[in-house]
Amino acid sequence: MTLDVTLLGRESSWEGVRAAVGGLGVSGFAAADTLQHLGADVVALDDGDDDALREKATLLEILGVDVRIGPGSTASFPEGVDLFVTSPGWSPTTPMLAEAAARGIPVWGEVELAWRLRGEDAPPWLTVTGTNGKTTTVQMLESILRAQGLNALAVGNVGTPVLEAVMNPEPFDVLAVELSSYQLHWSQSLSAQASAVLNLAPDHIDWHGGLDAYTADKARIYERTQVACVYNVQDPVTERMVEDADVVEGCRAIGFTLGIPAAGMIGLVDDAIADRAFIAGRVSSAAELGSIGDIGLAARAGGSGGADSVPPPHVVANALAAAALARAHGVEPRAVRDGLRSFVPDAHRIADVAEIDGVRWVDDSKATNAHAARASLQGFESVVWVAGGLAKGASFDELVIAARDRLRGVVLIGADRQLIADALRRHAPDVPVAEVDTGETDPMDRVVEVAASLARQGDTVLLAPGCASMDQFRNYAARGDSFARAVHGMRNRT
Repeated sequence: MTLDVTLLGRESSWEGVRAAVGGLGVSGFAAADTLQHLGADVVALDDGDDDALREKATLLEILGVDVRIGPGSTASFPEGVDLFVTSPGWSPTTPMLAEAAARGIPVWGEVELAWRLRGEDAPPWLTVTGTNGKTTTVQMLESILRAQGLNALAVGNVGTPVLEAVMNPEPFDVLAVELSSYQLHWSQSLSAQASAVLNLAPDHIDWHGGLDAYTADKARIYERTQVACVYNVQDPVTERMVEDADVVEGCRAIGFTLGIPAAGMIGLVDDAIADRAFIAGRVSSAAELGSIGDIGLAARAGGSGGADSVPPPHVVANALAAAALARAHGVEPRAVRDGLRSFVPDAHRIADVAEIDGVRWVDDSKATNAHAARASLQGFESVVWVAGGLAKGASFDELVIAARDRLRGVVLIGADRQLIADALRRHAPDVPVAEVDTGETDPMDRVVEVAASLARQGDTVLLAPGCASMDQFRNYAARGDSFARAVHGMRNRT
């Protein structure tokens, strides 16, 4: 008799289940640890081999997991596997995943595993995806939920594995779940209380194999949504996703807009955040949830921008989406206002580094694709743009066309810098462009030196690379840290 793992849950016996876990990143470690705890026979596989990976391997081996790491560890498929739990970074074309599919073995991501292990009286999930703004939105949402007095946590692609939160012995009231297109690809049964797609632009095309496949995976977040599908009025593709979704009966489509909201939307009336979606009299009236000035007030009060500086439009859009999700959960208007006021963004997200001789230096290293870089550039009038890295199959023509009137100059780094240089040559030939190639060494000291020579008083030097970082840095945070160190080093020398 064949074992059907799709019938197993938190209270089931997992003894006799042979589970393979592909990849030992944050989510892979959580999956291997959890499955072993449930009683499954677990084999964990990763071709990497570094100190952090070996430390994880040692911990799992102590628990009884069969760990295989190092080059060649994923070359042969383990025998007797009933379930394969994959790292979100493994593409569907990975040979081991293709073989699992060919053998009829279920392939889940860590998020799918977490959903199936929620147990009775599980907290609802409020889920967020989109090309850009996911982390900011779920963190805003967490802040709003906590302002309501709820025990809430931002989880998923934001850092804390969903599985870790689900298996926590002290359950949460509600989870704010950030989901990447990778995670959604490997999810089949999620049914969020409310879900949102913030925006859509080409990204990770190399992983998905095309824009249509990327879009389809993003749209999965709306499937089986129970209360509200939140879409971006300014991005019609997100509304079409909602129209095509198979949702729970009674689920509503809720728009968010930077304009005046129609009935069934949350938007702006002058500077006020207005709710015409979750009030009884929404046809003829609105509830005020706060103001633009409330967004990230704590962070802005402590930065060089000043407490009364205005957040950029894409940050306001993120706040509106977070407010819509929170209201779908029943949060009161005052909690939306208080949560937005106390929200502090992550490092490397439009973070002021310094102001030197009238030039503002800003770190937005988290802008790892062209859509994010474009949104970042639109927040400043005159910019020396620092860009480049790994383009992930993206193009930059639309970005350059949209931003060219703002560009004082451009400093390019990284493996795919020529793609950006070519777009600039086609669409902004008069903008000065400097390429910094330091080989294997950190380029930021030279980048800052060149950027300073291009900048004039009143300009902003903006690190918004539009690319991933792994060609030159460990991750986007290391890239931003290096930029900040170089800026402070220059200030100390002047």
